[in-house]
Amino acid sequence: MPTPLTLAWHGDELLDDGMRELLCGPGAMFERRVEDVLGVPAEVFAQRAPHVPALLAGAAEHTPDLTYLAFADPSAHAVTFAEAHRLAVAYARVLSARYGIAKGDRVAVSAPNGLEHVLLWWGTLSLGAVMVGLNGWWTPGELDHGIGLTGPSVLFGSGKPLVRLAETRAAADGVPVVSLDELHAAAAAQAEEPATSPGAVIDEDDPAAIMFTSGTTGRPKGATMSHRNFVHFGLFGGLGGAVDTLTGPPGRRQVPDGAQRASVFANPLFHISGACFALANAPLYGIKLVLPPPGRWDEEAALRLTHDHGLTQWTGVPTHFWRMLTHPRFAEYDTSRVTTIGSGGATFAPELLRLFEEKMPGVGITNGYGMTETTGTGTFLNGREMEGHPASVGAAAPTVRVQVRDEDGNPLPEGEVGRVHINGAGVFLGYWGDEKATAEALTPDRWYRSSDFGRIVDGVLYLESRMRDLIIRGGENVYPIEIEYRLVEHPDIADACVIGVPHTVLGQEVKAVVVPRDGARPTAQAVRDWVAAGLAPFKVPAHVEFRDALPYNETGKVIKRLLEEAPAAGRDHAM
Repeated sequence: MPTPLTLAWHGDELLDDGMRELLCGPGAMFERRVEDVLGVPAEVFAQRAPHVPALLAGAAEHTPDLTYLAFADPSAHAVTFAEAHRLAVAYARVLSARYGIAKGDRVAVSAPNGLEHVLLWWGTLSLGAVMVGLNGWWTPGELDHGIGLTGPSVLFGSGKPLVRLAETRAAADGVPVVSLDELHAAAAAQAEEPATSPGAVIDEDDPAAIMFTSGTTGRPKGATMSHRNFVHFGLFGGLGGAVDTLTGPPGRRQVPDGAQRASVFANPLFHISGACFALANAPLYGIKLVLPPPGRWDEEAALRLTHDHGLTQWTGVPTHFWRMLTHPRFAEYDTSRVTTIGSGGATFAPELLRLFEEKMPGVGITNGYGMTETTGTGTFLNGREMEGHPASVGAAAPTVRVQVRDEDGNPLPEGEVGRVHINGAGVFLGYWGDEKATAEALTPDRWYRSSDFGRIVDGVLYLESRMRDLIIRGGENVYPIEIEYRLVEHPDIADACVIGVPHTVLGQEVKAVVVPRDGARPTAQAVRDWVAAGLAPFKVPAHVEFRDALPYNETGKVIKRLLEEAPAAGRDHAM
């Protein structure tokens, strides 16, 4: 009988003895050992920080004068790690004294990335409180769901999200809605006082944040992330990146001696990738984060920041990279210091990889596969795997184990398709306030049952399908059922189905296939307006097609593959 497979990381075996000892030996930064984590053994990093606030404190002690946050406006004062730590302590004092925040309380925020947003995270976590990251694009109704689920003591915001927070039922019921500018002013007035924080005793398995992830029911669930999860993210990614750099092909770009690593900070803080990058990677490795101009992400602004700040790495989704590399003024900007490209959540098209090789030869590219529930950990696709298995999502990341299992939970042998399971110290605590969903997602020995199906071949993982036909639009996860529920509430719509259609830059776009009620003739724009009134903009269909009926199978399920074919003859459609 074929042997079940478990993917595990063996990247350090590619190093010579001396380099392996330097990186992973006793006392080294990436020394690993097996410890008890929430009742089950897991491989962890021995030299890790005890919790998230210790990461910023360590950076303030060891690299106090390195820039932490810089800005597009050259006249704006860049913030060092020491300054950020001092301000974070002041934020904690204000949160404690003015809003009564203490260990275990929830503090919610809906805002664009910014200095005040980052400092709110640090101040909240240093009190042992739990940060609730609300999607900055959510409507008031969507915000009410997240707020009602997590029960925050106070709501912070800025810009348009602050306006939407003020329109929520929670605000009407008396939950304070506070501008981040107001909080910052109060904290800045105390920033010159001695750096003593109200503090809290924090265990690494205490909850640190609640990050929302759309479930297959279409209602966002609150994935509860621990301090351990964030700390682990920085270390597993650092080890994987170091080994890839050391074992990569000749001609690989290197950060110049003495140069500070720097990156545009484009991934939103309410995504696990953005939060982990700001809270773990930046303080661990002394990375300067450059905040882009306010408003929608702009490719020329990113290129200008790359030029002006000597950025050494780009992080984002393939959509960002497409737009930068194909910009007509790309050659006018100096991108020679960019050594690494990091992404996740969407695959790199072969055409995009060829474009990188043409315009930025020698740059190292890593595409990660994971999800919020695993703190983004799962597999890495880079180096040899990207060359030899470009259609895969790569091999297991450091300290991570990956299995493909049948629906009874039995690990499957090579080549057989099943549900992807992930195990390691990056696995979340569970869904906030939802024991049933947590039990469905986590096995008793803390393997995460993902919604993805795949197969293992030649030591790498290939994804076969996504449950509920997840759409990934510009790095945003869009679950069709949520949009379908909204569509069928329209008085002129009898039935509806949502699918993803390919898009060169965004990866996919949302398409709605709509069956009007008898006698009704809704327009494509009316359909879009209806969705926009209830859901975030990235969920609004870019394409609308009208049909007489949807194709159902004998069990009553829509056959979505038939909808991906040409529109039915004789019906009007709008694209």
